[in-house]
Amino acid sequence: MKILCYKNKKGNIYEITLSNKEKITLYDDVILKYNLLITKEIKDNELNNILKDNDKIKAYLLAIKYIRVKLRTEDEIKKKLKDYDKDTINYVINRLNKEKYLNNDLYIKAYINDSINLKFEGPNKILYDLKKMKFKEDEINNYLLKVDNDIWINKIRKYIKKKIETNKSLSKIFLEKKIKEDLFNKGFYKEDIDRVLNEFTIEEDKSIYEKEYTKLKNKLSKKYSNEELEYRIKISLYKKGFNQNND
Repeated sequence: MKILCYKNKKGNIYEITLSNKEKITLYDDVILKYNLLITKEIKDNELNNILKDNDKIKAYLLAIKYIRVKLRTEDEIKKKLKDYDKDTINYVINRLNKEKYLNNDLYIKAYINDSINLKFEGPNKILYDLKKMKFKEDEINNYLLKVDNDIWINKIRKYIKKKIETNKSLSKIFLEKKIKEDLFNKGFYKEDIDRVLNEFTIEEDKSIYEKEYTKLKNKLSKKYSNEELEYRIKISLYKKGFNQNND
């Protein structure tokens, strides 16, 4: 098929009109590779190869645009290119690796720094998330184990202090339990949590006890009265972790 004309669409993309009136869009790299500017012809047996190579360039440029927003993993790139065939994806991954756009060490280091500075996450959570991204534990620990443990300790300390100061409804027992669960779920080491929590003296707040007592009394008095009511209130308070000596 003869090439009747080229029309620049934008940047390095051209719309080509063929002698059969078909129009195809090609990147200039593909046009140069197949010498189309000189031959001004596309042979029937090479059209499929031209279109495949064009798809590879398109997928590659999409990956580059994706990476420029922020660093990406190989797995993220593959998911981004899920609509392309395996051969095209492999081409893109190999090219990105060759051109140093995919760098595991750089990504891991940046991810750990961002997690420390921008998120509230402990080392176990960071390790878990990076392993989910298909990074190996050894290459993660090359950087994660170099983080000064005081960083984690200070995060735990600030969190506990804030939780104690803002507690409005939990008994001492339940507050300590919630603090431990929250910090553990955020990926901090259990021994660090226990050690820092032992630095604090959590006093039972009588105003919280009185508030819970009143709330329970208003609720349970609809069904119980006198000694039965007091018994039900004390049982409920006990389940919430309040010491019965508060009354």
